[in-house]
Amino acid sequence: MSLQEAQPITALLDQATVQSIADEIWPALVGDGEAFVPVPVAPPAEVVSAWVTISGPWDGAVVLTCAPATAEALAESVLMTRPPTVVDDEDVADALGELANVLGGNIKSVLPGPSSLGLPQIGPAPTTGRLDDVCRVNGQWRGQSLTITVQGATEALHPSGTEVPQ
Repeated sequence: MSLQEAQPITALLDQATVQSIADEIWPALVGDGEAFVPVPVAPPAEVVSAWVTISGPWDGAVVLTCAPATAEALAESVLMTRPPTVVDDEDVADALGELANVLGGNIKSVLPGPSSLGLPQIGPAPTTGRLDDVCRVNGQWRGQSLTITVQGATEALHPSGTEVPQ
């Protein structure tokens, strides 16, 4: 199905659904008493993102974006480390990737199927395409900005040399 024929994500799910999924998985992955709160705070100047792609009747990605310091704190919480243990870049990538993977898998389950989930990726967030094909929940974790974005496929989500169907 071409991107023009596919229903936009905003026709398939809303912010309340994304928040509900985050509410379900956050305590199990991040820790008891921990929550992702949908109260926006100022976005950080520097960000790191983790995402997974979803391929099927709807093609796109689930992207988790936060400041590097927030990513490190999330990794410490997910990995249940305590000082003086220090998490390294690989730990942070693994923890953020796991969060994106679980969020993506749960979001995939509420979308039309059959669909497949790609492997977690870390780096600058993929660019967004059509505005009606983006569902974003801006919020905070421990008072720090954190965003969950479900966005339609763009050329940036596809491996190089592969074109997005038109």
